[in-house]
Parts: sequence; C-alpha cells; structure tokens
Amino acid sequence: MKPSSGRPAAPAPLVIESSVVEGLPAEGALLLRMSGSLDADGAEAWAKELRGHLEQADRAGLRPVLDMAHVQLGGAAVLRTLSETTRARTGRPDLVIVRARPGVREAVHLARLDGVRLYATLDEALRELARAASRVEDLPAWQSQMADPLRPSYEDLHKEVRALRARVRTAPVIGMAQGTLMVRYGLADSGSAFRALREASQRFNVPLRVLVSAVVVARPPDGEVWFPGRRCLPVPQLRILARGGRDPRYRRQMVDAVLHEALAVGRAPAGYVQCVDPAVHALVLESHHGCAETFLDHLARGRGDGTADAAARARGRQVSVPDVAADPRLSDDCRHALLATGARAVRSVPVLSSAGSCTAVITLHWPDAGHRQASAQAETLARLAADTSAWLSWYHRTVLLDALEHLHQALARPAS
Repeated sequence: MKPSSGRPAAPAPLVIESSVVEGLPAEGALLLRMSGSLDADGAEAWAKELRGHLEQADRAGLRPVLDMAHVQLGGAAVLRTLSETTRARTGRPDLVIVRARPGVREAVHLARLDGVRLYATLDEALRELARAASRVEDLPAWQSQMADPLRPSYEDLHKEVRALRARVRTAPVIGMAQGTLMVRYGLADSGSAFRALREASQRFNVPLRVLVSAVVVARPPDGEVWFPGRRCLPVPQLRILARGGRDPRYRRQMVDAVLHEALAVGRAPAGYVQCVDPAVHALVLESHHGCAETFLDHLARGRGDGTADAAARARGRQVSVPDVAADPRLSDDCRHALLATGARAVRSVPVLSSAGSCTAVITLHWPDAGHRQASAQAETLARLAADTSAWLSWYHRTVLLDALEHLHQALARPAS
C-alpha cells in the first residue's frame, strides 16, 4: 500500500444496497438503502447507478423506495440529481423517499419535485402505499406526509446522530477490508477495492457491514477457489421460515422476522436484535421495534457493559431484569436510558452457535416493573433462539461464503 500523503481522507463513497419488500396488496417494493456521501462531483455517477436500480424496479413491477437515512448529501447536488432522474420517469411510479436527513428533507419539500413522495419512516411509506393499493393513478404527483418538514424534530436529530455513530464504528472495518483486498490482489487504489465490495454486496444482497467483516476475519484464499470442497447446504427446516414465505437469503427480512416472533411470544411492546460483529467483537443493532430514539442512541454508543445484553452474551443463558430501577447488574448509564424511555423490565436471550459461542442477542422490554415470563414463554424464546442460530449458521456458510467466493473470483481473474 502507498504511504499516506497527509491529505484529509476522502468521504466514504456512496453505496446503494437493494432488497425486495413484500406484502403490499398489488406489488412489492424495491428498497434502495444508501450510505456514504454525495457531492457535486459524485452526483453523475450516483444518478447513473440510481437509474439502473429504478429500471430494475420497473421491470419487476416494484415500487422504488429510496432510504436516505445514512447519507450525507449536498442540497444542490441531490436536488439536481433527483430532478433529472424523476423527470426521466414520467409515467412511471413515483420515487418514494424515506428517512431523509433534515437538510435534504427540507430541500426536497421546498423544491416540490414532481414524481417524488416524501415520508418520515419506511413503515409509514409502506402503510400509505398499501392503503392506496399501490395504484399510481391514485397517488398525487407530490405529497409530504410530515406535519412540518421545515422543522426537523428531536427524533430526526436523534436518528441522525445514531446514524453518524454507526458509520464511525463501521468505517475502520471497511478500511481494513479495502486494505486487505489491495494487498491480496494488487489493486491500484482503495476505490477499486470498495467498488468490488459494493458489487458483491449488491449481487448477493449481503449488507456491506457484514461482508467487510467477513473479509477481515476469514482465512485468506490459497488458490483459485477461496473455499475448496465446499458443499451446498440445504435450507434448514425452521418454524420462522414456515410463515409468510420468508426467504432465508435476505438477512434483514429474517432478522426482522425473528424480532417480531419474539415480541409476539413475549407479548412485549418493544425489543431489538443485535448480532455479534466478528471483526470488532461487539454487538451491533440489526433490528428494533417500539424503542425510543434516545435508547437506540444509547445502543449506538457501543457501551455494552452493564446491560442485560452483555450479561446474556457472557453467560450464554437468558437474563431477566424484572425491575430496571433496582437491579444492581445494570450500569447507571443503561438504567437511566431504559427508565427514560419507559422500560421497567427487560429480558435478553442469547443466540448460541453449535460451538456454544454467542452470535446474537434478542432483547425485549416491558413498561411495568415486576414483569416475569412464564416458563413456557422462556422455553419458546429458547427454541426461537435455536432456530435463529441454525439460520445464521446456514446464512454464513452459504450466502456469505458465496459472496466472498464471488469477490475472490472477480478480483483474481484479471491477474491470472
């Protein structure tokens, strides 16, 4: 690798990850999650990539939904790009934008772009699309569903801070993965490595964070094939796969299903799922429901000690906290964060691999102190954790290894 020139690091390149969201009455949605930065110089490349995704959505009969929660955008660049892209889509379904940062949201609102619909959350957008039965003619050319988009709420600001903290924690791992690929394959620059990672992430629908962690921790390939002798594994027969036609290849869909199953079993109004990132040996939030932004911000800080999650991970068994205010196992920071958001009782359930290591933690919150689950509920949660472990093992040994193998083949081919 070339030595540092002393110049400030360039902003993280923009990435678009696509996944299909099903369940709408007339059609599904193609969710395009963006992360990184966009300025005037990168607007043209981003517009080209976005048009490709939109064409894919149109061919598949899907409604395009652009999630801009984790993007830093220059107002003029995004407005020009969105204006040109939506103008070229005349007669096509509107482009739905969700979770835009306050500055971008305000700019889009003021510009009144034709063919753009603006929503505060993904759930709100999908509910509205479902109510309209996904019929384009029923939708106005532009509509803001927020009460006052010119004045970002405290919730918006909390989301923005949480997203920034998540990016700060992920950026070093992306850098390590880029450096690994540059050295291994003799790549000229970090941009080439990032583009290869992004392509593999999109092709196999593996979150970029998960892929880069795998690149960092996986043993290096020593031949033309990264994982010689690997066999195709059958999809495990799991209860969480039996309902709703869930596709085990889609990580976010499956993690969301695990959480909603746990909420139903525990009759809990709030909860979340964290998975262990092997590159940083820490729990990373992957799905949540009903949790206040202030508590999610506490999780994003990465302060794992003194929590029920950390205790469940360390002990390898369920940890129940019937009274948050009085339990000495909780740190003061964790206790204050829970009480401030109305959580008075907590249970954390570890997801253990076949070797006994913790790979994820499912946590539920209740608003009443003294809440204790029946033994039958605890047993059902334990079975759900076992199912989750079986799915994660299959996912890592099939989908994730497929993505790594593709990455190896794509980068090794030019050098052969």
